[in-house]
Amino acid sequence: MGHFGFSWVGLIFLLLITIPNLVWTRHKPHGYDPSVENRILLIFERVGQVLVTCAALCFSDYNFLIRLAWAMWMVAACALILIYKAWWIRYFLGPRRIADFYSSILDIPVAGATLPVLSFMFLGIYGKVIWLILGTIILGIGHIGIHLQHRARLKGREETVNCG
Repeated sequence: MGHFGFSWVGLIFLLLITIPNLVWTRHKPHGYDPSVENRILLIFERVGQVLVTCAALCFSDYNFLIRLAWAMWMVAACALILIYKAWWIRYFLGPRRIADFYSSILDIPVAGATLPVLSFMFLGIYGKVIWLILGTIILGIGHIGIHLQHRARLKGREETVNCG
């Protein structure tokens, strides 16, 4: 269930995910249009963001404890954060096209949405905090769903241009 208390690990994870997103707001790709986002998915995304943020900060179970049997979940969560950072570096150093924003890395589809969700999921499993796990499921439905819709819309436009 989780033990109430501040989690500095949760704060670090949130900062590692939030900072590049804040930088992105100044470097959005040409053609990005949030007005076409599905309202239901947007609600899931926003509710999930609130739940994940609260659960990441308010439960101390993620702070590094000696849990060798569960350590693989923390290692996996950290590895996904590192891959996420690599994805952002590739995006910011590249041409920053809309297709780059919905790109994959290491065969992980829409990596900019998938990696942080999975990372928090693994952090929730490591801490055995059901609230973070449920929050990431809700966040994933919305966030990954929105990114998949944008990518599908983008591919549809590319096919129309190539056929026309």
